[in-house]
Amino acid sequence: MAARLKAHYQTAVIPALVKEFGYENVMAVPKLEKISINMGVGEATQTPKMMDGVANELSQIAGQRVVVTKAKKSVAAFKVREGMPIGCMVTLRGDRMYEFLDRLISISLPRVRDFRGVSPKSFDGRGNYTLGLKDQMIFPEIDFNKVEKSKGMNISFTTTAHTDAEALSLLKHMGMPFRA
Repeated sequence: MAARLKAHYQTAVIPALVKEFGYENVMAVPKLEKISINMGVGEATQTPKMMDGVANELSQIAGQRVVVTKAKKSVAAFKVREGMPIGCMVTLRGDRMYEFLDRLISISLPRVRDFRGVSPKSFDGRGNYTLGLKDQMIFPEIDFNKVEKSKGMNISFTTTAHTDAEALSLLKHMGMPFRA
């Protein structure tokens, strides 16, 4: 079964973007390429066991296995040695990506306290968008009782758009609740 948001993209978003930007070819319409979710765990230097819990939570949120990221350099001020695990990340593509975006927009973001929309200023100039979350508890997959400490995460949306305006329009049509 194809993801609901993927079908919405093909039936509603593509025609809307063609009309808005006047693309000659349907293949020129920007699309979502991948979603990367990254959690940095600075406290993992003191308590290495914390990495297991964080990796488990992120894999529950994403629905696939995570990759543990390791420090590239030793930094004495942060008590980090080269090769130490300091975070974890996962990259979603295809149907899993659309499924995650659907859950993020319809279930998780409305659960954020005092939510007024996501900032439209977090584009990188090349059509990619990054969203920072302060708490992993907004995802319904996470069990409140098993969480040791609330941790934030970065969610990066990589698109094929060439400008921020195209990417903003793409994500708006997909249902991303941007602040006015």
